[in-house]
Amino acid sequence: MSLSQLKAPKGANRERKRVGRGQASGLGKTAGRGGKGQKARSGNMHFEGFEGGQMPLQRRLPKFGFISFFRRELEEVQVGRLQGLPAGTVDAAALKAAGLIDGTGDGVVVLGAGELSAAYTVVADRVTAGARAAIEKAGGKVEIVPRKQTMGEKAKAARAAEKAANPKKKK
Repeated sequence: MSLSQLKAPKGANRERKRVGRGQASGLGKTAGRGGKGQKARSGNMHFEGFEGGQMPLQRRLPKFGFISFFRRELEEVQVGRLQGLPAGTVDAAALKAAGLIDGTGDGVVVLGAGELSAAYTVVADRVTAGARAAIEKAGGKVEIVPRKQTMGEKAKAARAAEKAANPKKKK
């Protein structure tokens, strides 16, 4: 027997009901919905979670979970993977060119798995303590990219600068 010879067992596939097609069909007039009542009307009982008017479970339970609007998705690179790059400065552009990151994240974090034999200057948004130790042990340096200021932080800095420039006089 092959896949082309497979067939559904008898009675597994039945014709769909054609409701409301005259009395002779057996499902004419009320179309199998009975006389009156909520289920006989159109536009009812069609949504998931309906409990007959009782407050549905998904609305009775409390909401939970939170994802910060300001979260940063950093792309990870292991220290050992830097070994294949030419010695010198390694930043996000060099990592993307080498195919170690895809460049879709908000920055780069260097993790500490592996060892280096050449000296690299690593420019990243975050570097773990183990990665920093491995880079510096090989004679390299670590430079952290400063985080972008949010609008709130910019406004706060402007207020602090204005306050420093014009101290209030006591009367």
